[in-house]
Parts: sequence; structure tokens; C-alpha cells
Amino acid sequence: MTAAGRRRLPPHPDAGPVTAVGAQVTRNGLRILDLCCGAGGAAMGYWLAGFEVTGVDIAPQPRYPFPFVHADALTFPLDGFDAVHASPPCQVWTMAQRIRRNDHPDLIAPLRDRLATAGLPFVIENVPGAPLRDPLTLCGAMWAGLAVYRHREFEVSFPLTPPTHPAHRARLAKMGRPPRPGEFMHVVGNFSGAAQARQAMGIGWMTRDELREAIPPAYTRHVGHALAAHLTAAGGRSAVAG
Repeated sequence: MTAAGRRRLPPHPDAGPVTAVGAQVTRNGLRILDLCCGAGGAAMGYWLAGFEVTGVDIAPQPRYPFPFVHADALTFPLDGFDAVHASPPCQVWTMAQRIRRNDHPDLIAPLRDRLATAGLPFVIENVPGAPLRDPLTLCGAMWAGLAVYRHREFEVSFPLTPPTHPAHRARLAKMGRPPRPGEFMHVVGNFSGAAQARQAMGIGWMTRDELREAIPPAYTRHVGHALAAHLTAAGGRSAVAG
């Protein structure tokens, strides 16, 4: 297992509106492990909240914008981290899976057991319908500048209050065509308009296939601020992990 070289910002020249704030971020001295990390949508949010981020995924992630380790999330060591985020594969819980009945692994339960045993604060993120415990729902309509609804659910082991969930007033573009001005996007499946999707999600470095698996960094930036406050109140790693 070899960590990739350290990169502060995504290599894509259009880093997107959410990363433009990155240069102003104050580091909080906390480290978070990003399991099942994909191309780094969640990671960028935590980085913008002040964390140092390391990603782990069973598949290579050449555009992951922070240190990356090609490894198994169920066995990678958790030592040395203050908290853990996990985004296990969601295909088993999607509408497409219910229609097609393909075989996909359920990693939520084994990851939850592992994280709870470790005693670190944790976040498990997945799609609506996944078997998360008392999850909070985040939506792109909660943040000005995003143009996706993209509901995602978060099971957290620390106090977290979501932003107000406004009504879905923007019209969704029809599947198969780029959005018109003022429309929100479906960034799923074989969608059209990757450049517009990068703007809609506040992500500037991903390919189309990576975008459809990602979450907007604004989501985890919000989660990360709450997590940092929790860790600071608890005295950081020493108080949490004993």
C-alpha cells in the first residue's frame, strides 16, 4: 500500500466555486480518513472545513485531490486519525438496482461495526433508502450556488444539525439533455453536460463517471465544521480514542 503524492487542490484547471475558498481555509490540526473515497467530493468538503484528509478506495482514484491509498476499507488501519468518513457503494440501495436486481455488496453494516469498535467519531453517507441509523438528509437546495437536489443521508456519531431544507422550486432538466438556465441537473447515469455538472455540484476536477458517484463538497464542509467543533470540545483525539 503506497500513499499517492500530496496535492492541495484538484489538478483540474476549473476547480469549481466551492474550492475557490480553499486558499482562505485555516487548518484545524485534525485528520480524517475518507473510506470508499471515490474521486474526492466528500474529501474536498472536509478539507475546506480545515481537516487533513487521506483517502482509501479498493479502486484506483487518479484524480483524488489528497493523499490516497489503494486498499480495502474493511481492513485499512484506523490508527492516527481523529475521525472517519465512509461512503460505501450505494448501488445495492438505488432504484436502478431494485429494477435490475444486480448483485452488489452491502458494506454499511460491517463498516459501522468496525467504526463503532474503533471508538472514533464517524460519518456514514449513502443514498435514501440505505439502512442507516437515524440519518440526516442533506440536499443541494440547502446551499446557494449548487444546482442539484441530490439527496444524500448521513449517519453520524456526534451532534449535527442540517441547514433548513427549502422547497424544491427549481425545475429539473429532463434526463438526456443539458439543463437550461435556471434548471437543476440530474447527475446520474449517462447524463449529458459534464462541464455543467461540475458547476452544478461545485466540483471542478472529476470526469462524468466520477461526478455521478460523488456528493457536493458543500455537504461535508457543513458536516466537517460540526465534527471539528465536537472534537475540539472533546479535547481531540486523546479524549475520543482514549
